[in-house]
Amino acid sequence: MDREIRFARTLEEVRQKAKIQNNCISQAEVEEAFAPLALSAEQMDMVYQYLRQKKIGIGEPVDYEEYLLDEEKDYLASYLESLKAFAEVSEGEREAVTLSAMAGDREGVRRLTEIFLSEVVEIAKLYAGQGVYLEDLIGEGNAALSLGVTMLGALEHASEAQGMLARLIMDAMEEYIADYAEESRKDQSIAEKVNKVADAANALYEELRRKVTVEELMAESGLSRKAIEDAIRMSGDKIEAIAIGVTS
Repeated sequence: MDREIRFARTLEEVRQKAKIQNNCISQAEVEEAFAPLALSAEQMDMVYQYLRQKKIGIGEPVDYEEYLLDEEKDYLASYLESLKAFAEVSEGEREAVTLSAMAGDREGVRRLTEIFLSEVVEIAKLYAGQGVYLEDLIGEGNAALSLGVTMLGALEHASEAQGMLARLIMDAMEEYIADYAEESRKDQSIAEKVNKVADAANALYEELRRKVTVEELMAESGLSRKAIEDAIRMSGDKIEAIAIGVTS
């Protein structure tokens, strides 16, 4: 197997192992995982740096509050206060409610949803600092929970149901983060395209002392008509140095 592929797979295995351990993994576990690859000290330092960037604690959990904005901390405090309205349950009660929900009992489904609301918060904390608001993550997690509690009928054990719900919640949050990152990349790409055309138009405007036509900008900048017109459209016709609708 190609060394790079083995490295990537090992890194993902370590990340997944940390995830089920409250986003924490020991140094010994990391070193054991990468031992077959015989990495250098510098390469191992890069591994640890990557794990820390992913908010994975080495030896001890990461303090998620370091990555929360003040408004997120305020929201979290208020939300946790609201969850106190739901009575705490023992492990035995939790299992009984889970089994009831698995059997399709409506009251069991409702109670299991309430019990798992605090679990959603704990899972959301694992993804703090990844560019999305904690409130949005909790919202996505709660939506996944509401759906998940209706999908437990085929399972046999309460632990399976609880594990499935946690997985669904994690998947929903990770998908939301990925979608948000993709939208951010698109927005960044659009901004770069608009800025490129605007900069070229402004430079020509300064030279000619008047608004420029698309054709003039094409000739002077080498940009295609499509690139220029797309930028004009994406900017909402707000590139002021270009004379919209005027041809040479």
